[in-house]
Amino acid sequence: MSHDDIEWRVSDGLQPYAETLAAMEARVSAIREAGARELVWLLEHPPLYTAGTSADPGELIAPDRFPVHKAGRGGRYTYHGPGQRVGYLMLDLDKRGRDVRLFVHSLEAWLIDTLADLGVAAHVAVGRVGIWVDRPDGEAKVGAIGVRVRRWVTLHGFSINIDPDLTHFGGIVPCGLPDFGVTSLARLGTVSDMKQFDDALRNRLDSFLSALVTVPQRS
Repeated sequence: MSHDDIEWRVSDGLQPYAETLAAMEARVSAIREAGARELVWLLEHPPLYTAGTSADPGELIAPDRFPVHKAGRGGRYTYHGPGQRVGYLMLDLDKRGRDVRLFVHSLEAWLIDTLADLGVAAHVAVGRVGIWVDRPDGEAKVGAIGVRVRRWVTLHGFSINIDPDLTHFGGIVPCGLPDFGVTSLARLGTVSDMKQFDDALRNRLDSFLSALVTVPQRS
C-alpha cells in the first residue's frame, strides 16, 4: 500500500481551528462508513492554544492571550500558529494492523528521519512526548505529537516548528514540561521554508506506511 492510495493535501493560508477540526472529524467518519480515501493534511493555524484530554488548567499561563480550543486529542496544552507546520493524519488502522503504539512510534520515526534529511539530528526522549533536539543549554522541543483513534481511524497528528514566533509558547507550559524549552528549525539554523519541510516529509511517506502492518482486506 503506497502513498498513491492516500490524499496528500497542503492548504495555503491560516486555517481556522474549529472548521478544521470539524472537517477532520467528518473525513474520519467518511473513511470508516463510506470507504473515503485516507488523508494527510498539512496546514498552518492562526495563533491559538489547544487543550488535550490531560490538560491541567494551571498550565495555561495566559488564558486571554490567544483563543483556547479543546482538541479531543491526547496530551496537554500546546500552541499552534504561523510558521509551524501542522499535520493531521486520517489513516485507517483497521487495515494497518490496529496497533496504536506502532502507529505512534512510526510517526515519530517518520518525523525524525525527515528532519535528518534536512540536517537536523532529532530524537525522542524517554518519558517525554514529542520530537527533541540537543542544544548547548540542553534539550529543546522542536515538534509535538498528539493523536486520537476513533473506530480505528486516526485523528490529529503532529506539529513541527519551522519558523514560528517562539515567544507565543510562553502563554502555556508546553505539553506540561516546564523545565524544557522549545526551538525551531530556523532557530537551529537549518530550514525556514515550509515547502522544503513538506517535500522532505512526503519523500519519507512510503517508509512511514511500510512500517505499519498492512492487513489484507476481504473482498
